[in-house]
Amino acid sequence: MHADLIGFGAIVLVAGLLARAGRRVGLPSVPFFMLTGILLGPATPGPVLVEHPEDLALLAAIGLVLLLFNLGVEFPVRQVFGSGKRLFIAAACSIGLNVGAGLALGFTLGWGTPEAFVIAGALGISSSAIATKLLIELRRLTNAETPVILGIIVIEDLFLAIYLALLSPILAGATSPGDIALHIGMSFGYLLLLVAVAKWGARAIGAVIGAREDELLAIGMVGLVVLVAGLSAEVGVSDAIGALMIGLVVARTAVRERVERLVLPLRDVFAAVFFVGFGLSIDIGAFGSVAVPVAIAVGVTIVANIGSGLITGSLFGFNQRGAANVGLTVLGRGEFSLILATLALGAGLDDRIGPFVALYVLILAVLSPMFAAQSRYLARVIPDQLLRSRWRYVREETMSTACTHLDRIHITETDGDACRECLDAGEEWVHLRMCLTCGAVGCCDESPGRHATAHFEQTGHPLIRSIEPHEDWQYCYVDGALVREPIGPREPVES
Repeated sequence: MHADLIGFGAIVLVAGLLARAGRRVGLPSVPFFMLTGILLGPATPGPVLVEHPEDLALLAAIGLVLLLFNLGVEFPVRQVFGSGKRLFIAAACSIGLNVGAGLALGFTLGWGTPEAFVIAGALGISSSAIATKLLIELRRLTNAETPVILGIIVIEDLFLAIYLALLSPILAGATSPGDIALHIGMSFGYLLLLVAVAKWGARAIGAVIGAREDELLAIGMVGLVVLVAGLSAEVGVSDAIGALMIGLVVARTAVRERVERLVLPLRDVFAAVFFVGFGLSIDIGAFGSVAVPVAIAVGVTIVANIGSGLITGSLFGFNQRGAANVGLTVLGRGEFSLILATLALGAGLDDRIGPFVALYVLILAVLSPMFAAQSRYLARVIPDQLLRSRWRYVREETMSTACTHLDRIHITETDGDACRECLDAGEEWVHLRMCLTCGAVGCCDESPGRHATAHFEQTGHPLIRSIEPHEDWQYCYVDGALVREPIGPREPVES
């Protein structure tokens, strides 16, 4: 017993230290938790801290259900269903491209039909934790595309619940159409039951777990979540579905905010154990047998994400940089891919699923921050024809919805058709820009004189717009970003 405690404590501590080191270089923590389990587990040569991974099975299961429960509690139902049609179209395209590509790859590998559907889900659902972390660390919260990215990953989370319900009969071993239909009916019937509880029984649930003391609320909350997850598994529905749905129920109670606060530390600790436990079950020697399929999966995911980014950019009128940011920010795969792999291994599917998903998640966890941070290079090579040609000369610029200098706009039209400084110096210009504060016309940064930028440096006037034919963009020097909102006519104001 003492040895088990020492091993468990040591491996969790090492996981935390490795994750902290990863954070310092801009990488997410999930792959480091998983890597700790792989390196210090019984299937890898070297030191072994946990001899029997099955000893952590219950703690790992609690981590899984708390992850999904927290997702349900924080799920913004009204925000999602109140979003415009374009967001649902964009999310459907993203899910369709990634899941479709994953399903095609799964069948091509020939590991079996259930395995193909697990691979499709693992490739199809982004890591909301990694995507959100990237938006914060890359300081893109005010970018025009950020609300769309957040909307897409939230809708993907909703899709996860539906996909788990559809996957349950496959994992349960149903083979005949009748068995599959029965299991799917049971899954969705159970979902409808929990939806009904959320609508009409939320007050009663709140009364059951509600307590003035945080300690008692936390105990009641964990007991409820684990109980519902266990009952879900008992009736043939995934415990993950039960945890997510009871989270949606609790989200409608009066104790929601307190539950959100209390569940976070519990979720983080037990989720770390879940990821470490997943790593402990992986034989590093099996990576060689899945290296080629993983390389193909990574390439397929990158292509599918870029494609969905371009579709989203076209739907919302983003330029090349905005479209690239959409596709590359949601490139990371993490917690949901590992959940699907865990369910597949628990159902006795092909053992290669574990190392395949583990290596796939590890590679994308490294690539996604790198690619997202360097999205401007992808923006350079996206053809103008795929988006709007009017963005041709600012394809690499960030688009912002939070410019605070719009009050400096005094002039929006001009009759000027020449850069006066270039004429005086006998130089030629490439493109012309107009200052939206005083109306001065100057040449662009591709011109030898760069007089539009020089005008900003001399006067501090922050905003310019292009006066080239068929171009309608505006740029703020101070924010270093395109101004997303179209600028309408304004009355001149004396400065």
